[in-house]
Amino acid sequence: MADVLEQLRAALGDRYDVERLVGEGGMATVFLAQDRRHDRRVAVKTLRPELVASIGADRFLREIRVAARLQHPNVLALYDSGQAGGILYYVMPFVEGESLRHRLSRELQLPLYDAVRITREAAEGLAYAHERGVVHRDIKPENILLQNGHALVADFGIARAVDAAGEKLTQSGMAVGTPHYMSPEQALGADHADGRSDVYSLGCVLYELLVGQPPFDGPNTRAIMARHQMEQVPGLRIVRQSISEEIEDVVFQALEKTPADRFQKMSELAEILCDLEPTVATRRTTSRGVPAVQRATPRGTRATIISTPSRVAALKLGRGARFWSLAGLAAALAIGMAVWRPWITPGSASGLDTGGLDPRRIAVLYFGGEPGSDSLGYLADGLTEGLIGELKQVQSLDVVSKGGVAPFRGQSIPRDSIARALRAGTLVIGNVEREAGKVLVTVRLVDGASGADFERAGFELPAGDPLAAQRALAEKATGLIRERLGEEVRLREQREGTRNPEAWAAVQQANRHGKTGDAAAESGDSVARDREFAAADSLFARAERQDQAWIEPLLGRAALAYRRSRLAGDQPLEAGRWIQQGVGHVERAFALDGENPEALELRGNLRYWRWLLSLEADPTAARALLAAAKADLEAAVREDPAQAGAWATLSHLYYQDGNAVDVKLAARRAYEADAYLSNANVVLSRLFYSSYDLGQFPDAVHWCAEGQRRFPQDSRFVECQLYLLTTKAREPDVALAWRLADSLVALAPRSEREFQRHNAHMMIAATLARAGLGDSARRVAVAARGRPEMDPTRDLLYAEAFVRTLLGDTASAISALRTYLAANPQKRTAFAEEGSWWFRPLEGTAAYRELVGTGR
Repeated sequence: MADVLEQLRAALGDRYDVERLVGEGGMATVFLAQDRRHDRRVAVKTLRPELVASIGADRFLREIRVAARLQHPNVLALYDSGQAGGILYYVMPFVEGESLRHRLSRELQLPLYDAVRITREAAEGLAYAHERGVVHRDIKPENILLQNGHALVADFGIARAVDAAGEKLTQSGMAVGTPHYMSPEQALGADHADGRSDVYSLGCVLYELLVGQPPFDGPNTRAIMARHQMEQVPGLRIVRQSISEEIEDVVFQALEKTPADRFQKMSELAEILCDLEPTVATRRTTSRGVPAVQRATPRGTRATIISTPSRVAALKLGRGARFWSLAGLAAALAIGMAVWRPWITPGSASGLDTGGLDPRRIAVLYFGGEPGSDSLGYLADGLTEGLIGELKQVQSLDVVSKGGVAPFRGQSIPRDSIARALRAGTLVIGNVEREAGKVLVTVRLVDGASGADFERAGFELPAGDPLAAQRALAEKATGLIRERLGEEVRLREQREGTRNPEAWAAVQQANRHGKTGDAAAESGDSVARDREFAAADSLFARAERQDQAWIEPLLGRAALAYRRSRLAGDQPLEAGRWIQQGVGHVERAFALDGENPEALELRGNLRYWRWLLSLEADPTAARALLAAAKADLEAAVREDPAQAGAWATLSHLYYQDGNAVDVKLAARRAYEADAYLSNANVVLSRLFYSSYDLGQFPDAVHWCAEGQRRFPQDSRFVECQLYLLTTKAREPDVALAWRLADSLVALAPRSEREFQRHNAHMMIAATLARAGLGDSARRVAVAARGRPEMDPTRDLLYAEAFVRTLLGDTASAISALRTYLAANPQKRTAFAEEGSWWFRPLEGTAAYRELVGTGR
């Protein structure tokens, strides 16, 4: 194995620092490596020699390209693949977590809720792959990874190639799969094993999660395979009485010997597990006495939703697009944007868990400057943000982003309260002060749990060289953290930047003016806003002249132009002028670094905003503009998978394709990369509505609760509670529905209140229908229809069709949908191809098939 390691280091040294062996499996050997280009940890997997001999390099590289296209929240991504010195390898993210096997080894049996949820998430990832022609063929606990508690199905990279070479592998005596989880037809070497084989394997995994051992065992591989083919599956409830009959029946059907008797699609298994999940969760929460959803008390004003032209309001659904519920359309209205001022406020920290703070989670609070000294203020900001960036490169630390700490700047809040709000076990605080003509920098480490200082250091700022100060500060801070944690904390080599202190100072001053201008924009002071933004642009331009090889000033000018275009959104021509300027700045940035992820994100944002504003009149040119924006943003996240802002914009852009899975994936990647994005509330809202539209109600409950916890004053997280009452994840509490509706209307801008009231009342009608109060539901629904001029696209009738479906009023539901589709003919295709869970009971009726034009 040492030879393979040295071969990899020699062959891949220009791209990866291959560090050490971390594991071996039946098909591959795994090495931990550092991706030099993207500065991230990765897993490099090399195929075992006997597998290479059977598959062949060309087939492996050809087939693995298909697996590389899989992008799903529950599928581990594939970054790279190739051949090096006769070794076939592929590269995947290194997951900071554990495999399902590790958890099973520790716990033996999983709680019912966790077992069902993890299996459901794996089933959703597999269903996505099956729809694209990729069968895994080796599902087992080792190939299901757990990241933040969520399932990631791994090793599709081998699956496609192995699937293609299956006959040759069988002839060579090498079975594809693991005996304890192998379907009967796969054990026989059938070359036609399809997605139903994965259903069987996942059923074996679920059996083991519930019972603590696989359904069949034996002294050798042949004995185990024989038992899979011949013996009945042992009952689960004999071993564990808390398993319900419904769950046992699901396992039995997944483990039928004949593929035709199993779930015919993995999506069917995922769907029935999703249906079971709330009942398991309800049993769990009831036993623990967890209170029901509480009404959010409206305080302050509703967060502004950016108004955009009809292209956004009417979100196009082209061929192949998923049909969207009204909830999803409403969520898509706010694209959100990354600006200097975060949405989160210190007050939103209330209600956070106060225990178990991890000292490796670090929050660097903004350093204090000398009162009244603007020069020290920008220096303090620059040192703070530079230190955050430096520490973020240390793999063993979990560092809160700038957006997370910014709300606490200048606030008189106890340090232990800040630590609990950010869940940080260690705070880094500091000051920049003048003393006797010198500038002194002090840095202190604070224990998050107690708020007490336990380490401190200081140094004198080298005269006229803030860049040296930045590096000195990083070294001092890491030294203190090393003493705190008792382990090695190493800084990475500093990334290419400027060596010009004047240029660095100009950029810090520009950022400070930008933040001030943003605050003025929020307060409505357009004169101060324009003055501060102009000063920021002038300083960026100065820095650009002072160091023409530094990309940062160009990115700063482009970001500023984008911000100004967003503020001019109600004046499209003015916005277009700023968009054009921003693109010009980005193009000059590309001359310095053609693959810079921040530049790609900025150009993608500028292009997408131009498309949303309908500034491209020609339809063909508009389609090309949208495609170019999408390509830029996807390139940005390929270059840097932690580019949270690009993921956030993609989570909105993917609404244009009508694909809820992609929306959810992008939003989740954005939130995982930076939970303190300036538009984190919008990202959380998208996570809720995409889960809701996909019928993934446990996830919808989770994201709604997360939004309530972090943004208790945001109306989105009042609205999500109301929508949950329309699902089986919540009891149909009619009184709560009325209270939530009142809160929503009170928070809505005056111009939106009439529509918001009618829409909320439709959701109340749905809750009444679920509660069995049919007559009341019908009365409320009729009263909530509103005036056609208020609702020209007849969205309220669409919601009423949902109410009528719940009531079993099929003819009325079809009539409402007919009127809705007459007003929105472009959405008929989406109805025909995928439909919505709202109208699933109608899909079997001739009237529905005739309406949407499908013969299903």
